[in-house]
Amino acid sequence: MKKYLFLLLAPMMMFTSCGEPKTDNPFLSEYTTPFGVPPFDLIENEHFAPAMEEGMLQHDAEIDAIVNNPDLPTFENTIAALDYSGELLNKVSYVFYNFTSALTSPELEAIAQDLAPKMSAHSDNITLNPGLFARVQAVYEQRDNLSLTDEQMRLLELTYKNFIRNGAGLPEEKQDRFREINQKLATLSLQFGQNVLGEVNNFKMVVDNEADLAGLPQSVIDGAAERAAAQGIEGKWVFTLQNPSVMPFLSYAENRELRKVMQQAFINRGNNGNEFDNNAIIGEMVNLRLERANLLGYSSHAEFVLEENMAKDIETVSSFLTRLWNYALPIAKEEAAMMQELIDARGGDYQLAAWDWRYYAEQVRKEKYDLDEEEIRQYYELNTVRDGIFMVVERLWGLQFIERTDVPTYHPDASVWEVLEADGSHRGILYMDFHPRESKSGGAWMNSYRSQHIGQDRKYVHPVITIVCNFSPPTANQPSLLTYDEMTTFFHEFGHALHGLLSDVTYPGLAGTNVSRDFVELPSQVMENWAKDPEVMKEFALHYETDQPMPQELMDKIIESGHFNQGFATVEFIASALLDMEYHTITEPYPADKLSEVASITDERTISKYNMMPEIHFRHGSTHFQHAFYWGYSAGYYSYLWSGILDADAYEAFRETGDLFDAETALSFRKNILERGGTKDPMELYVNFRGREPEVEPLLRQRGLLR
Repeated sequence: MKKYLFLLLAPMMMFTSCGEPKTDNPFLSEYTTPFGVPPFDLIENEHFAPAMEEGMLQHDAEIDAIVNNPDLPTFENTIAALDYSGELLNKVSYVFYNFTSALTSPELEAIAQDLAPKMSAHSDNITLNPGLFARVQAVYEQRDNLSLTDEQMRLLELTYKNFIRNGAGLPEEKQDRFREINQKLATLSLQFGQNVLGEVNNFKMVVDNEADLAGLPQSVIDGAAERAAAQGIEGKWVFTLQNPSVMPFLSYAENRELRKVMQQAFINRGNNGNEFDNNAIIGEMVNLRLERANLLGYSSHAEFVLEENMAKDIETVSSFLTRLWNYALPIAKEEAAMMQELIDARGGDYQLAAWDWRYYAEQVRKEKYDLDEEEIRQYYELNTVRDGIFMVVERLWGLQFIERTDVPTYHPDASVWEVLEADGSHRGILYMDFHPRESKSGGAWMNSYRSQHIGQDRKYVHPVITIVCNFSPPTANQPSLLTYDEMTTFFHEFGHALHGLLSDVTYPGLAGTNVSRDFVELPSQVMENWAKDPEVMKEFALHYETDQPMPQELMDKIIESGHFNQGFATVEFIASALLDMEYHTITEPYPADKLSEVASITDERTISKYNMMPEIHFRHGSTHFQHAFYWGYSAGYYSYLWSGILDADAYEAFRETGDLFDAETALSFRKNILERGGTKDPMELYVNFRGREPEVEPLLRQRGLLR
């Protein structure tokens, strides 16, 4: 999942003066749209700079007012005032950063490049403001005598820690270097992400011989033909590095040489020595992150990051990953042997390679389980899956979803839904945007256009949430039919959306997904369990032509094969989590003349250290590892598996009642997890729901790793 969190004290944006703001700028007026959503039909790229400039001016004035308040520092006049400040700036940045990931363009990328160091400087101007920190510290030191609510105490503690972790306690000369590092990292991170998107859009494999399409499903062939026609090369077929194109090709194409071309292009995104190369960026970012951690008194970037996560330290994460690795690696080797047997039986005179794995996994799945992914897709038409999710969520929490065509959208592909409580009251707005396009980053994510909170006027502010995916698009002959993985991804991202929609807190800095990285995936991953349950699937897995439910025989095959290839999936994932940790546990910087080699050095060290199988590549290789170098998951990619412990254990709570829709358990999960955001320590929230800390065995059973 890719998800951006917008926090007041996260890097923001600042533009130099551009003259008087334009009066027709939609950001500079109160939104008059239904539900106060952004007026997308009025927003142009030219509006961002002046709106951000005005937002900066207003935010600076708000900070000055806090610092120069003659009254003694209190929670309300300092901590709450700070959390509520920057309203206009947040209003603009929500739209801007959603656009740069879902609706980007060369013009927008140029604005973002200009913006990156400036927004970093603005963030530093807040956290390194000595007068502001003095007031925050004064409130923090008297916290035990203030009779604060739990939520207020949590906000106070996090605010104080945020200042310390962002250099407020450093001497002035070190603060100057701290600012330089942050500005450089902001620019490099943005460039990394833009390079990956540029690499994806820069590649296409043109097939002009129909025989080379052997094995591919007709829907994939049709999509490739339509793609070619759109590019003016009718009569041929175009395949890209977007997931709905590359993954089916690797899974079904009989032509081994073309599979190799696709797989190598996929894993070498950002590693081709061209204008999109990310090698030098990685080396510089790793060194800068280490230097910043050292300035703050930490031995490594990972030590700095993990201090505020549930895992707390490097040793815990390393032990956790190694334990799962030792369970998964032998199973992956068994799977490889099974595929090699099939290769040999078919007369293949070669050893299983990375570009063969997905293809032969499908072949083994067909032989062993008589299961065909293309057959499964016939029952996962996008709209019926969507309705299935609505059904699950309504049965769990009573929510209803009404499509709204009177609300502006940012792209024709995006639909808008009003979310209602069981009593019909308004809960929030949800945007959903499903298919790939050149202006959209790869992957799937949830984000916000407005977070839930109680405004300073004490009025309830309802959330505006968005889900963005890259699912298989419709063709001229078929609607959008999802793969099994795409179907579960839809449930996953909807779980993130619920975390934002059901948030019920006072302060925006604690709302929704503003939680630690290794807790944020719990609401999303737990939803995948309902997606895979056979009784639930019967409700929404309907054939797209006949509307008939999935036959029990096919359902049984899916269940029986549920643990198939889990060795591969787990090893592939853990390999990237280990790679992430290898980058961020270093305690000595790389020499300046080695920066462009850091990626290859770290890859090789990780492969050797953990005895990786050559048949399995990293799920996310270094030069396109956006979680680590662009999306804010540095030293945190392990968190998906960590949250896996939580989600598997949480789902057990439902199973133990004998009713997957048990009302009491669902209400407890809503009240203690989904509504609470970051108002308490994550483990405390979990224990309040479960009655105890999570156990790892449900995760091992879920993945078939217990033998």
